[in-house]
Amino acid sequence: MPKLVDHEERRALIIDALLRSAAQTGLHAVTMRSVAQEAGISVRLVQYYFDTKEQLLLAALTRLGVRMGERVRDRVRAATSAAPPSPRDIVEAVLLEAVPTDEESRTFHLVYTAYAVLSVTDPALAGQPFLAAPNEMEAFLVAHLTAADVPDPRYEAVVLLSLSAGLGLSVLLAQRTPDAATAVLRHHLGRLFRTP
Repeated sequence: MPKLVDHEERRALIIDALLRSAAQTGLHAVTMRSVAQEAGISVRLVQYYFDTKEQLLLAALTRLGVRMGERVRDRVRAATSAAPPSPRDIVEAVLLEAVPTDEESRTFHLVYTAYAVLSVTDPALAGQPFLAAPNEMEAFLVAHLTAADVPDPRYEAVVLLSLSAGLGLSVLLAQRTPDAATAVLRHHLGRLFRTP
């Protein structure tokens, strides 16, 4: 009896291979052949599931978005499982996801940054919903900062997003360790959420 193929599992295998390959060599260097080699399958099989490199890139971008959302939710749940979460707990948990602390988050940040830069010149990527995530994150932060009575919540949300993105980049560039970046972020949050 022939083995049944799980097409979604096969697509995920290919997409994950693209993400690993992009994290190692850069998104610009990824080809259908390099993805096939990373996945341990033929180029023809990659092309069966994705007619073009663009389709594969868009599928990977969608997968990145889903996984990032899951990681943020997991981090918020873990940070707030003992008691009702404070706005600071939620804000900190979300912003810390911008600091690459493990291989998965490092891959996410490398590849997401490459996608964001590529979207500036590639019209097919420019309109992708996942690239609107910073706007959604800003609105989320504004809501929680407002709930905590933080003065000027809109400006503070911009500052926090810029700070966390900059710290994430500094970790990728080995300017500081994940622990040092986390300490800087927590230091700023301590000043921002200081009670009178």
